Amino acid sequence: MTEDEQNLEVQAPAPDWFHWAIGQPGQSKRVEVEGCSIHYLLWEPEEESDHRGGILFVHGGGAHAHWWSHIAPFFRAGYRVASIDLSGMGDSANRDEYNATLRAEEIRAVIKEAELGPKTYLVGHSFGGFMSMRYAALYGESLAGLVVADSPLYPPGNDESQRARANPMGAIRVYPTFEEAVSRFRLRPRQPCDNDYIVEYIARHSIKSGEGGWIWKFDTHAMAGRRFAEPFHEHLAAANCPSALFVAAESALVTDEMASYTHSLMGPGAPLVVIPAAHHHLILDQPLAFVAALRTQLESWERREER
Repeated sequence: MTEDEQNLEVQAPAPDWFHWAIGQPGQSKRVEVEGCSIHYLLWEPEEESDHRGGILFVHGGGAHAHWWSHIAPFFRAGYRVASIDLSGMGDSANRDEYNATLRAEEIRAVIKEAELGPKTYLVGHSFGGFMSMRYAALYGESLAGLVVADSPLYPPGNDESQRARANPMGAIRVYPTFEEAVSRFRLRPRQPCDNDYIVEYIARHSIKSGEGGWIWKFDTHAMAGRRFAEPFHEHLAAANCPSALFVAAESALVTDEMASYTHSLMGPGAPLVVIPAAHHHLILDQPLAFVAALRTQLESWERREER
């Protein structure tokens, strides 16, 4: 085993289902988008004959494609699955400037390069949900469905000062050893998570070698400025595809009012799914419940399409 492989080995006790999932690592791929190298992971369907479509998972702010590594393999039965590293995060390159339209083009390029098909399901968590809204406003007709998971969309007129920090990702920090960096990993926003093995797995994929030691895999400017000042409510309302909202029952970011407002923009008949006993990072707190809910939602859309 190489040193890099040892660094990625999870030490916390984990259940069999988790070992099964991460034992199916996605293929590491890249595509060039507007002068920026975008990294993504690809899981091919178990049986090509059962290939019903594609799914692209989009991570939250400061996160990366491996946040979905324990989720994506559950969808290989019937789907071609990918997860993206948005520019400035994970193993994708940095940009001089960032915006949702550029990131929508990154999503579009990965869908095409990964051959997810003409009708792809787009699933975005938190910040990734906002980028998915932008994509759906531009290219919704190419989507089989959009799932927004716990994205804190404020109704117009609310005070935006609490979400408009100049540099929400903090200063660059350098740690002398890989293991010390792992020990310093924290979820943002802060929340408890009983599944230590998932948090540790993500932490071990969040670090890279840098000058003088080990650093986090994100550009500190990737989410700087008024990143939510863009009219995402208009983007979501303009999405020309079936949509669903998943929210965490104990989310620190999405209130009942915000969930109701976001849901209202999706049009009549859009499901609102509440994941119980989950905080904002619902795919870490209740991963199997999330998988079950998403499977049910995709099957519902597919049945409706067959009628």
